[in-house]
Amino acid sequence: MRTRLLFVRHGESVHQVEGVVGGPHGCRGLTETGHQQAHRLAGRLADELAVSGPVAVYSSVLRRAVETAWPIASALGVSPVADCGLCAWHTPPYADGLPTARFHSERATDGGGIFRPFEEGNETWAELVVRVSRAIMDIAYRHRGGNVVLVGHTETVEGSFHALAAQPLFRGFDMEVALASITEWNTDGDPTGWPPPRWTLRRFSDVS
Repeated sequence: MRTRLLFVRHGESVHQVEGVVGGPHGCRGLTETGHQQAHRLAGRLADELAVSGPVAVYSSVLRRAVETAWPIASALGVSPVADCGLCAWHTPPYADGLPTARFHSERATDGGGIFRPFEEGNETWAELVVRVSRAIMDIAYRHRGGNVVLVGHTETVEGSFHALAAQPLFRGFDMEVALASITEWNTDGDPTGWPPPRWTLRRFSDVS
């Protein structure tokens, strides 16, 4: 049976427009444009998944993702499940709500990279990849043979390339993920079997 994972980046958010770190307290949810994007996306996904079998909806715990997930889940007739594993960077409490430019410039660490944080007290890239990948694979295990919408962030979509496409921690490419876009992976194999199955990238950052 085919397992489909549809990764959705949240709609336009207040923290993004204002240029602040959007942690648990700094995130003030979606803008009016973001809410409109979420509702249009909900209608689109409801049409796509109307006859495709069991559906589940997950989101990160950050408000902008939760507010994007609710209309989608409502349109699909399910309740969304919040999972912190799908979150963007786990930033330290002192940074939550700070101007993003100030956080990156004033709190930068020497030698920051894959295994060392770029800013003081921040999550490392390797930690983020492991956390997001674990969440993705746990969700795939619980819903193998079904359809899952995972509402998160650019980092959530990036994590899918590591969890499902075996990309190295230091990828040879960057990616831009559009707001309110869909990135879809699927497999006809056991999503958590060993050796791992081949996943197919059906679309990336799709806003059509």
